[in-house]
Amino acid sequence: MPGRLYLLPTPLDFGTQQTTALPVDLWLPRETLEVAARLGHWITENAKSTRAFLKRVDQIRPLSSPIQGMHIVELPRESHKKGDHAPGAADQAAAALLAPALQGHDVGLVSEAGMPAIADPGSAVVRAAHQAGLAVVPLTGPVSLMLALAASGLNGQGFAFVGYVPQSANERAQRLRELDAHAQRTGQTQILIETPYRNEALLDALLATLNPNTRLAVACGLGLPEQTIQSALVRDWKSQPARRQALALGLPAVFLFGR
Repeated sequence: MPGRLYLLPTPLDFGTQQTTALPVDLWLPRETLEVAARLGHWITENAKSTRAFLKRVDQIRPLSSPIQGMHIVELPRESHKKGDHAPGAADQAAAALLAPALQGHDVGLVSEAGMPAIADPGSAVVRAAHQAGLAVVPLTGPVSLMLALAASGLNGQGFAFVGYVPQSANERAQRLRELDAHAQRTGQTQILIETPYRNEALLDALLATLNPNTRLAVACGLGLPEQTIQSALVRDWKSQPARRQALALGLPAVFLFGR
């Protein structure tokens, strides 16, 4: 019998040194931890962070085999840079990574933080699994985009994740104006992210570009002890600087806006 492809969420504290000691069962339910503890084959965004994740799992649920003996393979670097959501060359590479599953081994797919294939690479592996007739099993755990949307007060019936906006100031402003106009016309919530060290610049651009009556929400450090979430109209963000000052913008953040 062929194996299954498990989609395992990982804690959202990757790269945040203040919280790396948190027990992993604060993030993940029992079933997810039990599956992670028994798997010996992994497809990952980053092998080093996956080994660190498995060490944390081992503290709660002893692993079925030593980490050193596990089969851990990384997604192609191109998938990290450009994503693998569009069918193409990534699919052929992903199919090769699933060889252990075709031989009968269950395989886990993980990203560095959160749910694989959601704002992270991995969708090519999922497509390849379906193409090969393998069962795909998503497991429960944190998904930062959904946590931020639920906490934003914005439209949760219609929304779009638009990823990153351009770094160039002029191109970024143009893109934000387009997204804002679309949000006002359709009611669709727009969700975007940025590398943490650029969070300040993105918030500056949002406040300078969006309509004063647009609702803007910023969720920083979701699930961490340092978590901060603010949601208000753009005009109120500008008149109430304490909202910005309360944000932990040095942590991973999700930005959302809409009418």
